[in-house]
Parts: sequence; C-alpha cells; structure tokens
Amino acid sequence: MPRPVLKAVAFLLVAVSLGAFTLGVVTAPSRGRLPGERLDGVTGQPIQAQDATPLVDERIQGAAPPVELTEEEKAKLEAEKLAKAEALALAKAEAENGAPAGPAPTSPVAAPSTPDRIGEVLEKAPAAAKPEEPLF
Repeated sequence: MPRPVLKAVAFLLVAVSLGAFTLGVVTAPSRGRLPGERLDGVTGQPIQAQDATPLVDERIQGAAPPVELTEEEKAKLEAEKLAKAEALALAKAEAENGAPAGPAPTSPVAAPSTPDRIGEVLEKAPAAAKPEEPLF
C-alpha cells in the first residue's frame, strides 16, 4: 500500500479511538459510591423490593398447613402401608425360618421372594425427556 494511504488509515484510527474515549468520559455518571461510604442526597437511593417479606415472619408463623388428601389418595396411602407391612412380615418370617413363608413355587425355577412391582416403579418414574429438548 502507498504511504499516504497508511497515514490516512492511521489518522482515522487515532481519531476514532480519541473520540470514543472522549465520549466515554463525557457521558460517564457522576462519582460513584465506594463500599462502606454513606449515601448523600446526590447519589441514588437503595432499591426497596415491593413484595419482599423478612424471613422472621415465616419462622414465627410456621410452615403452611398441609394439603388435604382426597379419599382416593388416602386409600392409596393405606394400601401402600399395608403392602409394606405384609412385605416386612414376610421378610421377618423368612429370616426366622430360613425358608420362604409364602406358598411353595410350582416351577422348577425358584420364584422371587417379593412380587414383581415393575409396573408401580414405571408409574412413579418421571417422564423421559424428549430427544428434541436439551437435557439442561
């Protein structure tokens, strides 16, 4: 490139950088407040949240009351408790006797001591993420 073109480009770069610096100094806000400095009337006031509540109120009032269960949910919970109690009693009987307390298996292959509950596990499992959606 010819020398005068390089000088013109250099001059434009210097002019643009000085102009940007000057605009930054002129448009900068007034002196800020350092941490620990008191507020004076010129600087901004602290922001007050409109819907903020102190944690003390929540601790004094306690947790929210429990949600009432429907009859179906109560029956399901009772059924689960009964199933757990039966499984616990069966496990205790097996531990004491050394043999399964339930009926003898009819097939030559030994049956599992607890019933297969894969359907219940699959119902309680969360839905799988769609392949189109990102994992995070």
